[in-house]
Amino acid sequence: MKMWSHFFTSRLLILLTFFQIFVPVYPIGVNYGTTADNLPPPKEVAQFLRENTIIDRIKIFDMNTEIIKAFANTGIYVTVTVPNGDIPSLKDNAKAEQWVKEKIKPYYPDTKIRYIAVGNEILHWGTPDIIDSLVPAMVTIHKALLKAGMSDIKVTTPHSLGIMVSSDPPSSGAFRPGWDVGIIKPMLQFLQESNSAFMVNPYPYFGYSPGNDSYCLFRPTPGFVDKVTGKKYDNMFDSLMDAIYSAMKKLGFADVPIVVGETGWPSLGEPWLTWVNADNAKSYNDGMIKKSTSKVGTPLMPGKNFEIYIFALFNENQKPGSLAERNFGLFRPDLTEVYDIGVLNGTTPKRRSHDGPAASPSELVGGGSPSGGSGGVSGGSDSGESQSKADDKTPYGSSSGHTYDPPALITTVVICGVVALYGLHTIFF
Repeated sequence: MKMWSHFFTSRLLILLTFFQIFVPVYPIGVNYGTTADNLPPPKEVAQFLRENTIIDRIKIFDMNTEIIKAFANTGIYVTVTVPNGDIPSLKDNAKAEQWVKEKIKPYYPDTKIRYIAVGNEILHWGTPDIIDSLVPAMVTIHKALLKAGMSDIKVTTPHSLGIMVSSDPPSSGAFRPGWDVGIIKPMLQFLQESNSAFMVNPYPYFGYSPGNDSYCLFRPTPGFVDKVTGKKYDNMFDSLMDAIYSAMKKLGFADVPIVVGETGWPSLGEPWLTWVNADNAKSYNDGMIKKSTSKVGTPLMPGKNFEIYIFALFNENQKPGSLAERNFGLFRPDLTEVYDIGVLNGTTPKRRSHDGPAASPSELVGGGSPSGGSGGVSGGSDSGESQSKADDKTPYGSSSGHTYDPPALITTVVICGVVALYGLHTIFF
């Protein structure tokens, strides 16, 4: 009898070990902007994300120490952003070392700082001085991190798709002349040597036209074939990502990982923006979750599991620009979902009192682009939008529901196995 008891106990331990090792953990990231007067305190946000969601990483648009400290010991990765205006001074090794000592070291390793984003969309918004200083500052900050014993923190910088001179078809992808060899090539070399990633902000939302809505929103469409590669495309996101990959490959750096620093779709806008609604926002961001968890990749990068940061965590009621600009959030300030894309983990979050709608049409201030910063990033926009608009082509599966959820499936199988083994153990012993 003891032998059989030992047999079942050992099999149970093996199964539990399998559960711990093989249940996949996928990167689900969000941009945490704070341009609002009704958001919960950072500590409450950190607790909510840790206890009630599957979101395991955030990106902020500045060096907000309250947020950085709030995420200490949560296990959630944090990407911080160097203000654009600080970049020229950080070319100096001594100043970069002092910056790391003051801005990073006090919070490390309690806060899991994943990336230091040097500025935001510098090639799009930066002055000539800031643009020329970008790669040298990235290099000196990296050296300062190594000297301080923080080699696990990587250095990168986010780009809008304004860096592209061509993106359609994807095989034609190329960076703008001048930037390609003068700035982007040495940047890619640095990223390759430092094991970092090329961060881009693709926004199919800005490529929308009445004839390509399904192509933008991961809904079924006929698709098109890139005649050069023979690859079929059924959504704009894949097309944009492969255009970026093609441009990198032409410079000799196809092996540098690509991280999606920003992408999203607003859930509310002016009445004439008929494509801006909760259904479309759900469809697009649900597609993003699937991209992050399915390991499908793209036609030119099959099997890739992209690290994606959805824009944005909250609706932000003080952002300038259109109504849509203030309604990119997955959550309202009271921590309720704007729409369901499966990021809640099933536990019941603590509810805050509702602080009212994010904005109304009467609050319009003028034109703008998504901006998630809290005022810490100088120069241009605090966020990125794709300036490269793909043509009317098509998408990846249906986003009407989670038809295949690998983590849930594996969890169910393992739990059933544990229950079965425990039941047999109980019956026989």
